[in-house]
Amino acid sequence: MNIPFTEEQFLSNFASYNTDVFPAQILLYLLAGVAIYLVFSRKEYSDRIISGILAFLWLWMGVVYYIFYFSSINKPAYLFGFLFIIQSALFLKYGVIDKKLTFGFSKDIYGLAGLAMVLYGLLIYPVFGYFAGHIYPYQPVFGVPCPTTIFTFGILLWTSSKVPKSIFAIPLLWSFVGFTAAFAFGILEDILLLVSGLVAVILLWHRDRYKSIG
Repeated sequence: MNIPFTEEQFLSNFASYNTDVFPAQILLYLLAGVAIYLVFSRKEYSDRIISGILAFLWLWMGVVYYIFYFSSINKPAYLFGFLFIIQSALFLKYGVIDKKLTFGFSKDIYGLAGLAMVLYGLLIYPVFGYFAGHIYPYQPVFGVPCPTTIFTFGILLWTSSKVPKSIFAIPLLWSFVGFTAAFAFGILEDILLLVSGLVAVILLWHRDRYKSIG
């Protein structure tokens, strides 16, 4: 795959984004923390708020990261931005409006795999990146596509309802696209993006097909 930007442009774009939007990254981490808390607390309104948080994260990535920033070095970013906005709308439709997404942690392979992905996307990813030589602000952090997509896969593995296939179509597609840049530029922390996507989709497919849930 021919990548239309250099590694220097790629990392400099992260620096511009991180510098300009700060302290929004803190808010995004707080929203992730709220989502995790609600998964475990199981309050009456938890499911819709968790879906709303996921919708906001994908809208943020689509509009702020892709359209406002990444499009300056890669024109197809407008298409990615549009797809991420669609993903946001899907979380709103299925999770907030139709209330078809319910969440709850379970001590099985699905819950534990989800926990690993959530922790990786939020905590391990930036540490891994630091030791791989990607120093902030020249570093992808939570709120940009790769770590946030891994986090999303983790949260979806914490669902206690069947997940509509359209919900994970765009994240899975992105895991393939994002992996190509990671491979080309040696962004080692992104290597698990594709792995998490494949593992999450296979586990969700198996669970929803063969296991009684809900």
